[in-house]
Amino acid sequence: MSAAADRRREGILAALQSLETIRVTDLAQHLNMPAVTLRRDVAALAEAGLVSRSHGSVSLPAREAGGPALGLLVPTVGQYFGEVIAGARAAAGAAGAHLTLGISSYQAEADRAQVEQLLATGVAGLLLVPNWTPSRSADDLRWIGELPVPAVLVERRAPHGTPLAELDSVGSDHHHGVFIALRHLAALGHARVALAARKDTWTALQVRGAYAEGCVLLGLPAEPVIDIDEPAAHAEDIARQIVEAVESGVRGVLVHNDQDALQLSPMLRDKGLRIPEDIALVSYDDVVAALGAPPLTAVSPPRHAVGAAAVELILRRLKSDPALPVHHLDLLPELKVRASCGGTPSA
Repeated sequence: MSAAADRRREGILAALQSLETIRVTDLAQHLNMPAVTLRRDVAALAEAGLVSRSHGSVSLPAREAGGPALGLLVPTVGQYFGEVIAGARAAAGAAGAHLTLGISSYQAEADRAQVEQLLATGVAGLLLVPNWTPSRSADDLRWIGELPVPAVLVERRAPHGTPLAELDSVGSDHHHGVFIALRHLAALGHARVALAARKDTWTALQVRGAYAEGCVLLGLPAEPVIDIDEPAAHAEDIARQIVEAVESGVRGVLVHNDQDALQLSPMLRDKGLRIPEDIALVSYDDVVAALGAPPLTAVSPPRHAVGAAAVELILRRLKSDPALPVHHLDLLPELKVRASCGGTPSA
């Protein structure tokens, strides 16, 4: 999803904080948005459980009385994090807590501003998915350790030896996710497996590190990583590099993420590669992998469970139990086997 869509949906949620229930057409006029665009955004927010729709009107979900207010910072409300949000909201609702969302649109400078806005609403605890990349210095992140309320990192883990490593965290074990993908491809007889991945997100960097580690554990040669920078502009070049890798003997490729894998699949067919006969294709994220032609085998992180576990952990922390140690919870991804890599599909 684009940054523009994130900003629109953030504006919708902010408007509903003060407008409560409002007709969709009136909200479109209030926000000076085309009604058809607003309806599409409202539908996406409703699917994530962030708004309620009824008879042409939209509102924030009803808040349960008596529970604490929690803030959740995410880079986007769609794609990967839509399910994390849904899991957090379900767990918060079950506990009688209220969840308020902040969206930073993958803009590092927006993280702190969004958190300050969440704190201004009176939240008692924070669930944070900060934009962490190698370009961020320790000083850039120091403010997270100085927050006035308890915080849990979600799908992020601070480096060992840093003050932020003493924060609670809940996330997917991406090293396990990459390992099970490589192990499956190796079990199918593919002795050489390449990785095509981005390098602009925390998860992408975890996947890259896990690939090198997994190749060592499985006795596979580590192929040069095929960089995915801007898929819309460079997908043709990425497909060409995969073709060249196949010509050199590579028989499997893991692609991070689904969107890039789906875009590459028809390009590889146009270049004469059959999937999975000539190249076994596995994607990472499993948000839309099943919609591919053929459906893509995919590593599926437990997104919903991560959101729910993060809420449960922050609620335990808010009870001020002095005996509760710092938690670093890693939830294991699964491999959903489909037609793109051969083998027997998952039930």
